Amino acid sequence: MKNKPINTIIKVFSKPSSSRSSLQIINTLVPYTLIITAMYFMISYNIPYVFTIILSFIASLFLVRIFILFHDCTHNSFLTSRKAMIFWGHVFGILTFTSFYRWKREHMTHHSTVGNIDKRGIGDVWTLTVNEYNNLSKGKKIGYRLYRNPLILFLIGPIYVFLINQRFPTKNPNIKEWISLIITNLSILAIILTVSFTIGFKYYLLIQLPIILFGSTMGVWLFYVQHQYEDVYWENTENWSIQDAALQGSSVYKLPILLEWFTGHIGYHNIHHLNSKIPNYNLKKAFNSSSEFKKSRIITLFKSFKLSMLFLYDEKRSALISYRSYKKLDLK
Repeated sequence: MKNKPINTIIKVFSKPSSSRSSLQIINTLVPYTLIITAMYFMISYNIPYVFTIILSFIASLFLVRIFILFHDCTHNSFLTSRKAMIFWGHVFGILTFTSFYRWKREHMTHHSTVGNIDKRGIGDVWTLTVNEYNNLSKGKKIGYRLYRNPLILFLIGPIYVFLINQRFPTKNPNIKEWISLIITNLSILAIILTVSFTIGFKYYLLIQLPIILFGSTMGVWLFYVQHQYEDVYWENTENWSIQDAALQGSSVYKLPILLEWFTGHIGYHNIHHLNSKIPNYNLKKAFNSSSEFKKSRIITLFKSFKLSMLFLYDEKRSALISYRSYKKLDLK
């Protein structure tokens, strides 16, 4: 199937609905606020903190959903009004510790380069080829192995990205990125100070830290699984195709219905990369509109965990491989 028929099929799903989007804002932000409030009272009444941690996990699922709404705003696919999307995009960005215009630029780069082996490095997971890894110094090899370690990649890394890295501008930011970054950082600071001078900084940490820990880990995991699997699509610039990158280089992450709701159906990632203007609530409908989309790599929840061990891209096999598989290669 050529580009035109596929694009024609899914284009009908790219029109946002103000009523659907408004409902998503309500059914996401209201429960999130209520859960945080409940966590405060649980701590205040000295209920064992383990129960607060359990509740924070549920809150983190709503935080992931908030990020999906933020993500749609950066694609101008969430609301009919662009000004409204900028406003809500910043609100969602403040709640998820993410600068709107900075992340938007990086993510747009990701969409235009995913699967292009010559243009890695912006908005993606650091992945080297076998030859590139072999040519590293011993120290840099250790650094890369540490980065790809699941403990760092999915626990320590996400906290760094959202709490620290997102507080600073990228290289050569424009004026909109500067303003967006300042608004986001000052708003986060204002929330911290307000909570600190009213109920206490201790409450802020006990409530916010577990939520951001769970939420950022789940967010990075989702992004990882969507583009890191054995037979993923990688091509040089001259052979790269945006449609092939979408259908062969973006997975379909099959999740239970409840998790699909919390993740805004972003698991239908091949559809999202074919047309990023499709709002989250239309992704599943678009996926089911053609059998062609079901040819993409389908990953189930339990089978996805083994993907965390992937390490390098082997150009000879056109596949991502684990460190164990790398050690078995004949590198002579």
